[in-house]
Amino acid sequence: MEIKHIHIQFFKIALSIKFTLIPKTILMQAGLFAKKVGMTQIFDESGTILPVTILKTGVCQVSQIKTVTTDGYNAVQIAYGEEKLENINKPTQGHLKKSGDRNFKSFGEFRVSKPEDFKLGQIIKVDTFSAGQKVRVTGESIGKGFAGNQKRHNFSRGPMTHGSKNHRLPGSIGAGSTPGRVYPGKKMAGQLGGAKVTLKNTEVLYVNIEDNILVLKGSVPGKKNTVLKIQPQKY
Repeated sequence: MEIKHIHIQFFKIALSIKFTLIPKTILMQAGLFAKKVGMTQIFDESGTILPVTILKTGVCQVSQIKTVTTDGYNAVQIAYGEEKLENINKPTQGHLKKSGDRNFKSFGEFRVSKPEDFKLGQIIKVDTFSAGQKVRVTGESIGKGFAGNQKRHNFSRGPMTHGSKNHRLPGSIGAGSTPGRVYPGKKMAGQLGGAKVTLKNTEVLYVNIEDNILVLKGSVPGKKNTVLKIQPQKY
């Protein structure tokens, strides 16, 4: 009886506790676009070898500022990849005239919390980032063509001896008359790579403002000269 009484008291106390949900504030900042130069390795202060990726940024200019009032959300459009005037169509030329006299061939967007902090024609440089900062890196992974299940999905192969005829076959892909079809999303052979990939919490190790160089820890998507979207990690 005493144990039951204690349980009832505990239940009443638990019901009396009120929890307040604090909304999570996400700080969104603008980033930039950079080309992948390649990979190398460096030594940190303790002598540990760190694999790093070197990125080089070009001119990234604010070409449009979007707000909740005009577009339904807050964002800045960044123009990058300078191009000759004759290679840019007339509508794009008219759009770029609003932000300056530079000509660009590519555009990208970054959601921001405070669009009023930006102005048309503003140049986003690598000093936006600092050493030790965490960023998100988005790019297209290296395309590897048509691949089987072993390479694409890390499937195990069948026995290689004792008369086995199943070495790299996919195996069963579904049931019989019911449901009489293959369910969508079934892991099978197909195109590997060549898809949009985002890496989170990638650390910035070094920033060179003079040469527009950004050094990130570890590997990033894509091959040499791949254009990557670099933006601060959301908090």
